[in-house]
Amino acid sequence: MKAYDIVIVGGGPAGLAAAASAREQGIQSILILERDKELGGILNQCIHNGFGLHTFKEELTGPEYAGRFIDQVKELGIEYKLNTMVMDISPDKVVTAMNREDGMFTIRAKAVILAMGCRERSRGALNIPGYRPAGIFSAGTAQRLVNMEGYMPGKEVVILGSGDIGLIMARRMTLEGAKVKVVAELMPYSGGLKRNIVQCLDDYGIPLKLSHTVVDIDGKERLKGITLAEVGPDGKPIPGTEEYYSCDTLLLSVGLIPENELSRGMGVEIDRVTSGPVVNESLETSVEGVFACGNVLHVHDLVDYVSEEATRAGINAAKYVTAGEKAEGSRVDIIATEGARYTVPRFIRVDQMDDLLTVRFRVGAVFKDSYISVYYNDERVMHRKKPVMAPGEMEEIKLQKEKLQAYPDLKTITVKIEKE
Repeated sequence: MKAYDIVIVGGGPAGLAAAASAREQGIQSILILERDKELGGILNQCIHNGFGLHTFKEELTGPEYAGRFIDQVKELGIEYKLNTMVMDISPDKVVTAMNREDGMFTIRAKAVILAMGCRERSRGALNIPGYRPAGIFSAGTAQRLVNMEGYMPGKEVVILGSGDIGLIMARRMTLEGAKVKVVAELMPYSGGLKRNIVQCLDDYGIPLKLSHTVVDIDGKERLKGITLAEVGPDGKPIPGTEEYYSCDTLLLSVGLIPENELSRGMGVEIDRVTSGPVVNESLETSVEGVFACGNVLHVHDLVDYVSEEATRAGINAAKYVTAGEKAEGSRVDIIATEGARYTVPRFIRVDQMDDLLTVRFRVGAVFKDSYISVYYNDERVMHRKKPVMAPGEMEEIKLQKEKLQAYPDLKTITVKIEKE
């Protein structure tokens, strides 16, 4: 059985950044396993710009951003296998994978970095009545068809869900000559970035209907139209608010789910809010020597943050391989409450953390003129005002090791949203 110091599952932006940072820490034996025919992950089909503002201080398209990391991985001589599907990872870090050249094979790893990304929620999770005619796509599938395969899904489009991919596809379909009639969102707020609402909907005069959903689908062989209705605070359609839109295409942009079948299979503890692994300050999961980063950990809003997080995972995996034994330290739980939905990481060991640690989280509703507050045990140590916070945009706080060490009896760090 072949052995590597670090095996990385996924060759997208997270896997590439993790591999590069681990190599820069002096780890020579690294293998990336990628199921697609090329490195770069989902970025290959994201041909719009807006990437790299934080990482490279310039605006790049998705393929350009991915290209920079692919070049880095190749220059560093990091080994990778394409068209390779990982079937299983055992708790003692034996990776089983398969491809055409090698058939089924196993690899022993000292450390594993999970970087499988996320997938779109399927329409089956929505329970829309009606037939299942042609013309219904997830927004990501439509994006791949238009940008990579050169196919146009349709001419008259309705988009359900206001996630970032849906918003970007509203603009893309318009630029390709389709008529996007409406974007409907079940929640009373958009799930996407504010800049995408402005640049992709407002600039093209595409209406966004909040608190609306599809209640009926018309068409047997091919989609002919859909019926929208307003929903009340309970999420149920309000009778009498139905509107019919004729269309030949319905795009679904109803959220993303971290791709964690492999993680669950190896016994990694999963956070029920993020659907990603529970990790500590080193981005290490509940299985020793297994790290997670990027959208497999929690769904990010910017790829720049994915790369930043993956760089940390690579450094920490390299430290783990070099040190060889599990680092101990007293555990401090990070609790998200009162408006904050979750935090990554979920707990820290102060002795093991860097001098400055970024904790990212999302809010559960739209908050205006509110404060992000942080409590060490019961003492409030941070109270920062934000004019607006929305579920579509990640928030962050920074923890300083020096300040934490001044609290030897620290048991909990609580993050909450307060009005004053």
